[in-house]
Amino acid sequence: MRAMKGNTILVVDDEAEIVSMIKQSLENEGSEVITAGDGRQALEQLHRNPDLIILDVMMPALNGFELCQMIRDEVSCPILFVSAKQKEADRIQGLSIGGDDYITKPFSLRELKARVAAHLRQNQRLLAGNVQRRVLRYGFLQLDLQGREVRIRQQSIPFTAREFDIMELLALHPGQVFSKDQLYEKIWGLEAVGDSNTITEHVKKIRAKLGVADPQSNYITTVWGVGYKWEAIPS
Repeated sequence: MRAMKGNTILVVDDEAEIVSMIKQSLENEGSEVITAGDGRQALEQLHRNPDLIILDVMMPALNGFELCQMIRDEVSCPILFVSAKQKEADRIQGLSIGGDDYITKPFSLRELKARVAAHLRQNQRLLAGNVQRRVLRYGFLQLDLQGREVRIRQQSIPFTAREFDIMELLALHPGQVFSKDQLYEKIWGLEAVGDSNTITEHVKKIRAKLGVADPQSNYITTVWGVGYKWEAIPS
């Protein structure tokens, strides 16, 4: 199935055997498959920008319906629900909240692959000639680079232009350490007259705003004596 080759597919299910079975089957068709055992892990994988998501409904903490509602506005790729819930009301709910398909367990791997390939082909046609909105996502945080907006759990967080510039630079290079001087030069410019210590104050304000909206996560880490880096996976 040519539509699968070169695509990245995220499989989210708390049943390890099902995840392993789907992963092997789709990899045999040429797809890159990333996996998550629950909704929280799935959020941490979204920065990989999957081309399609296969999503179980009944999972602990954050179920598939809740996850879909949380990410649907920012994730444009097809979402296929896979669930043991077979009632018509469940299928209707899954499709009405943003799912593109609903497959009941137990299912045929051949049918699953056929549906995945069909949705990938359709999505590729829809995207042809269009420029996708660039959104970086880490856990509950979304950085809309085109709209220059930051959202956490769908709540918009106001940032100044310089604060957003700092977050954008760090988030585009997760794990890379930038010194205060490097950040200042890249954002203010080589000819700017000022003090790189202003970076410290800006980072402090960024952390304060992020901390109010998501106190459990630490997006910007201080590397003492060196500078700052963006954590790819929130702690």
